Amino acid sequence: MSKIVSKLFLVSTVLLLYSCAARYVEMPPYEGSMRDLLSSKKDISSIETTFSITFEKGDTEIKGNGILNISRNGDLQMRVYSFGFLAFEMTSENGIVRSEPVIDRNKGIILTYGLRDCLFWWDLKDFETDEKEDHLILRNHDRELWLDKKTMFPKRQIIFLEDGRELNIYYDNPERAGDSWYPSKIRIEHARYVVTLKVKEISFIRKA
Repeated sequence: MSKIVSKLFLVSTVLLLYSCAARYVEMPPYEGSMRDLLSSKKDISSIETTFSITFEKGDTEIKGNGILNISRNGDLQMRVYSFGFLAFEMTSENGIVRSEPVIDRNKGIILTYGLRDCLFWWDLKDFETDEKEDHLILRNHDRELWLDKKTMFPKRQIIFLEDGRELNIYYDNPERAGDSWYPSKIRIEHARYVVTLKVKEISFIRKA
């Protein structure tokens, strides 16, 4: 009897560890050019997503779950819930940002410029192209985007702000929605803030 119990415990432990392990998805090589990829996404007008989010500032950490609808022009509506209650709400329309509670400038930059440019990473114009090891680097006067040369998956992006500072974005955990691959984990860093998004569901809305 004790041997059976031990075996059941071992099997249960293995299954538990397997279910908790991070799932790795290997992307296939992209069959086309970098410009083909960018062109294939140019008619995406908005993105709808649900996600978990972690705000970090120094030793302080706040977690929640969010809903976001963001347009290519930067207009957005976002709500973040914590323990089932609405903890944060923000809108941006024609460059006018409103939030409850009110946020400081640095967090506002992350949640406006940061979200728009990190999700619409392909919306890059008048850029020059360079190569470094396994990456293609696309750069213009306000952004620098690093793509995996084999899969064309975004790995890193730097946004150059008007005040001379930078907003750094890191992409990981490729997932697929329909025929589109996307990063399901995004880390945004600016000043003393770090925001980590883990995408649960995402929809790419294309122009009719």
